[in-house]
Order: sequence, then structure tokens, then C-alpha cells
Amino acid sequence: MARARDTARDEKGSEDGGGSGVGTGGAERPAHRTGTAVLLVNDAGQYLLHLRDNVPGIRHPGTWSLIGGRPEGAESPEEAVARELREEAGLTLPGLERYAVVRGTGPVGMAPGLIQVFLGRWNGDADALPITEGVMFRWFDAAMIDRLVMCPWTADVVRRHDRARRRTANGHLDLPS
Repeated sequence: MARARDTARDEKGSEDGGGSGVGTGGAERPAHRTGTAVLLVNDAGQYLLHLRDNVPGIRHPGTWSLIGGRPEGAESPEEAVARELREEAGLTLPGLERYAVVRGTGPVGMAPGLIQVFLGRWNGDADALPITEGVMFRWFDAAMIDRLVMCPWTADVVRRHDRARRRTANGHLDLPS
């Protein structure tokens, strides 16, 4: 059985031609957006990943992913990602910014949808976070991404951010902080 490739779309719904699998994260909110996630980066340039439970019926069981989930009721993506951070990791982080929109897949019978990814900075101890869902949290360097079992869209988001971060550090790209 062929697995559908996760593709990203920009906010207007067109595929990102850069091959990164990630679209830009503007302010438009299409009705078919079904999830949120947060890419947390520390000052060392590491990414906080969440090892998901390996149980049937959830998206990407047993993989490393980002903290996040679906909006409840009439929650905005900002409200949903803030709630998911509190519920899953006990974190309240101001200043999260929309970063990318990705197409995610789900378990058999669950339709794919768009995931609004936010970007934030946190320098805490991953081992000290409460674990209310999943198995654990860990910081990883981007160089480790290809060695981990990950949601495809998560790996694409981390790679994209790392490339942009490295270009910024080398003076080749000016990104907002």
C-alpha cells in the first residue's frame, strides 16, 4: 500500500516549490486547518521533541514529533497551541509566532489536514517536564533528525528551520527573531 507523502502548502493553498515540505505561516485561517504544533528551539539551536505513545488510533504513534493537537470548540490556533503546551508539557510560553503550515496524515480512516506550526524559544530541562501524554521529551540537534523515527512533516519543519537558522548565523539571511 502506498503511503501518501506529506506535502506542505503556503497559506494560499499552493504547494511549496522549495522541496522542503513546509509552507509559510501567515495569518489566514482556512476552515480545513485541523491541528496545531509548536517548534521549540533553545539557545544552543536544539529542538524539543515529544515521543508519542505507540498506541493505535493516534496520528504517528511511536514517533518523535512536536507538542500540539487539535483545537477544541471555537479555539483559535493560538489558543489551541497554548492549551496543548500547558496540557502536554506544563508550559506557558508568551510570544509564539506562526511559522509554517504543513499537511499532516493520520491513522487509517482519519482524513489528512493542515497543521499550523508555531515557533517559540525555551531553554528549560526537558527531563523536568511533566509527561501527561506520550513517553518523554528530549532536546535534539538537527543533525540527529535523520536517525530518529519521526512524523515526516516534523522532520521537514525542523530541517527548514535549521537551514534558515544556519544561514542567518552566517549572515546570508535576515530572519525576524
